[in-house]
Amino acid sequence: MEKGNFIDLIRVFCRSGKGGAGSRHFHREKHVDMGGPDGGDGGRGAHIILRGNENLWTLIHLRYRKNILAEDGKPGNKGNSSGKSGKDIIIEVPLGTISRDEETGEQEIEILEHGQEVVWVKGGRGGLGNANFKSATKQSPDYSQPGEEGAEGWKVLELKVLADVGLVGFPNAGKSTLLSTISAAKPKIANYAFTTLVPQLGMIPYRGDKSFCMADLPGIIEGASEGKGLGFRFLRHIERNAALLFLIPADAEDYAKEYEILLNELKVYNPELIHKDRLLAISKSDMLDDELKKEIATSLPKDIPHIFISSVAQQGLDELKDQLWKMLN
Repeated sequence: MEKGNFIDLIRVFCRSGKGGAGSRHFHREKHVDMGGPDGGDGGRGAHIILRGNENLWTLIHLRYRKNILAEDGKPGNKGNSSGKSGKDIIIEVPLGTISRDEETGEQEIEILEHGQEVVWVKGGRGGLGNANFKSATKQSPDYSQPGEEGAEGWKVLELKVLADVGLVGFPNAGKSTLLSTISAAKPKIANYAFTTLVPQLGMIPYRGDKSFCMADLPGIIEGASEGKGLGFRFLRHIERNAALLFLIPADAEDYAKEYEILLNELKVYNPELIHKDRLLAISKSDMLDDELKKEIATSLPKDIPHIFISSVAQQGLDELKDQLWKMLN
């Protein structure tokens, strides 16, 4: 259920509405032999619109919606009567959703705010009726415009989780345990790799009524930037995080090497990721005494602050939140 309910990538065919044709009509009534042009304009074809919804956190509601086809505009009519526009289709998406054109791969839209509405696929304009073309030199134009065709094509919706802090680490580094300890989130926890298959979000309370959002993301493996393991599906979520918390367990063989592998995977995927604020936490440190902590500290990278924590023993967690809050503010 956990895997099935989190959908962060959707491919869908979209077609906006065609504009209605303008009317080619002349006014006719009793005792009026030569009525002028009174053809109305055609209605606009329906748009397909994306709207941000903060209550959604996945694209699962679009899972089986493979085709989104909007209404055409109605043709214009006599008496300068305009045709009715097609009814716009509004697609609600979670915050952090981006749209790409499948053919070009270019990003088109980014939804970041609740209630934000952006025209995703624009409907065709309605054609002008012949009344629009009347002039001093052309009193009886016998032509009107056809409606403009709508747009169509395959689109990709991609969700990148919005969180203040992203947890970065190899599988089984203790990320889920940390999130479940300092927030009300209940991610799946077990003693094997890739327990977390989808991002989990938790709100971290901090000193009174303040709080920040943390994301427990699926673990990186070496080669993730090339698509290995959970690969791209994991790494794209990191792009939204304001700060990164690297977790390396106390029983790791080489702390500096693990950190460099993690950092390199981010750099290869997107060089901009390494410019985010970073903090290194040595998890499961309840198994270490003070002497061992001092020895380990000398081997840690010098370009990143570090902290020793234990989720199980509740050690260093307040200091961890203090440091994260300082980074975010």
